[in-house]
Amino acid sequence: MEVYTVTVATGTSQYAGTNNYVFMTLVGEDGESERTLLDNPGLDFCRGAVDRYQVSSPAPLGPLLLVRLEKQRFWVEDNWFCRYVTVKLPTQEEELVFPCYRWLIGDVQLEIREGTAKTLMDESIPALLTHRKEELQERQRLYRWLTWAEGIPRCIDAKTEADLPQDVRFDNEKRSDFEHSLQYALLELSLKKLAIRFGKSWDDLDDFKRIFWSLRSPIAEYCMNHWREDWFFGYQCLNGSNPRMIQKCSKIPENLLVTADMVQSSMSGRSTLDKEMKAGNIFLLDYAIMDGVPTNTIKGIPQYIAAPLCLLYQHPDEGLIPIAIQLDQTPGPDALVFLPSDPPLAWMLAKMWVRHAEFQVFQVLSHLLRTHLVVEVFCVATLRQLPAVHPVYKLLAPHLRYTLEINSRGRSQLISADGIFKQVASIGGDGLLVLAQREYRVLTYRSLQPPLDFLDRGVTRLPDYHYREHSLLLWDAIHSFVTSMLGLYYSSDLEVQADLELQAWITDVSQEGFTDLPNFGLSSKLSSRDELSTLLTVVIFHSTVQHAATNNGQFDWCAWVPNTPCTMRQPPPADKDAVTMETIMATLPDVSQSCVQMAITWHLGRRQPDAIPLGQSSEEHFSEPRARRLIDGFRDELRRIEEHIQQQNQGLELQYLFLLPSRIENSITI
Repeated sequence: MEVYTVTVATGTSQYAGTNNYVFMTLVGEDGESERTLLDNPGLDFCRGAVDRYQVSSPAPLGPLLLVRLEKQRFWVEDNWFCRYVTVKLPTQEEELVFPCYRWLIGDVQLEIREGTAKTLMDESIPALLTHRKEELQERQRLYRWLTWAEGIPRCIDAKTEADLPQDVRFDNEKRSDFEHSLQYALLELSLKKLAIRFGKSWDDLDDFKRIFWSLRSPIAEYCMNHWREDWFFGYQCLNGSNPRMIQKCSKIPENLLVTADMVQSSMSGRSTLDKEMKAGNIFLLDYAIMDGVPTNTIKGIPQYIAAPLCLLYQHPDEGLIPIAIQLDQTPGPDALVFLPSDPPLAWMLAKMWVRHAEFQVFQVLSHLLRTHLVVEVFCVATLRQLPAVHPVYKLLAPHLRYTLEINSRGRSQLISADGIFKQVASIGGDGLLVLAQREYRVLTYRSLQPPLDFLDRGVTRLPDYHYREHSLLLWDAIHSFVTSMLGLYYSSDLEVQADLELQAWITDVSQEGFTDLPNFGLSSKLSSRDELSTLLTVVIFHSTVQHAATNNGQFDWCAWVPNTPCTMRQPPPADKDAVTMETIMATLPDVSQSCVQMAITWHLGRRQPDAIPLGQSSEEHFSEPRARRLIDGFRDELRRIEEHIQQQNQGLELQYLFLLPSRIENSITI
């Protein structure tokens, strides 16, 4: 009789344990063990427990292939989350690790494999080939593509988060925190609205301070005190929630009615606009994508948008500052170009209109489309086409945690026809989808690669661009790690080309996920290790670093509503001299809209209690020592980057810490 010592690890989240029967059978090349009920004195499979058992076999099993787990109901159904199983062979000291990280729901049988990553080409045993095939067949049944709306990336087939398989759902603690934090924020803001209604009317910018109660942050307060200053406007173009908009301006666009004389007073010394353009010091924000987008109607009142062009100058003393703003893409003979020399209220309102366009673009395009929806395509394709033993699945799995649920909640609660955006944003409803469709049509794979994106926008030498510096450090670290990991499993480009599962994955991504994008630039075949390395770096970067850059600071930059208003209730001004404080207050969001803006940006931008930082994981998918060493090396590099960023920010009044690796979540969970 052969006796195998096994350990079974139960999940650590609430309700992960079970009081149901659990059976185990070990499957080897030469046979199967006895079907064994796992039952020790006392309670088994409690939350967080690692239980030890003995499994017997009448004869040696040979090389171990699979662990078969079975759960059967005892009195009442009680779901169970299994983290992993270890098996110690009778004749060996080392333990084999079988990662699981799955829920067992109902009377169910599940077979799991030892954790060494293997491509399809590494496989020769018929039983394991069959296991790979059946696993993918089951996954393709569970995870299906859906066209939620035409003209944007396809997504998971789920009307709400309740339709998702349990394996990709929030843990109970995450679900409770997500729902309760939103209720808390909305309750506090409701109390603020009530207090304001019994006070004086909303008629001065200082009135916005009356909704600054416990929902606040140091940067939000700094913003409240400095938002009118031109340098701070420029700083946000570089390091705010939408740092990918700014581009170098080598020639004034034909539809921007700016002359050299208009901006001469903003130039340094005896310099001129032409000289500064040739020196590479003139930059542009162009919100042409907003032109003609349908606007929202909130409580019967029409809302307004603009499609500004904003010219900026990298001043040698003052930093990056705005020097001209035009609020229309197709200006007529009476078009206005707002300048810093204009009446102060007119210039301030023009900057507000730019920041209002910024709110729509960063929320819908930079945040929703270019991180959440782009990453979801890879998430669905990975679940459909790569078995759990595949090295690329193991590499991506930690970066896909909770993404399907948060996106499903976003579609049903945030951007739906009656969602929160419809209640407060000037493009809520049809406009939101039109804006996303416009961006999706021109989306390119090249623009998702930061080194190329900065180069194409001409901003590689723009000073104080902390987002650029930090994101490139992290891109290089991720790319180096991914390249090294792939080198363990693919010794040549031919092996990448011959991996049928990998080729099915990229086909699913390009033909099922990113549909109708002839100019996207991502091939439906992978030809080399370099191509694969870059692609996986894009996926990991956007599910971690880029999402943190756009999401994590949104409360900081949007809590002071005049700095980044979610909507505008009056059209852009037609007369600079007619702009009064009454005009501005009638244009900015009302009390209710301002309170919801604060609540939602706090809810979405706050640090998550169960956040797993970049490079860390609650699940260990790789078991082989050589892969573990590379993971440890990646974590060491992230610690070095953390120290560099901390040192760089020492003594700065306004610190840029959004891309500290310890503050970047390892996946899109909010």
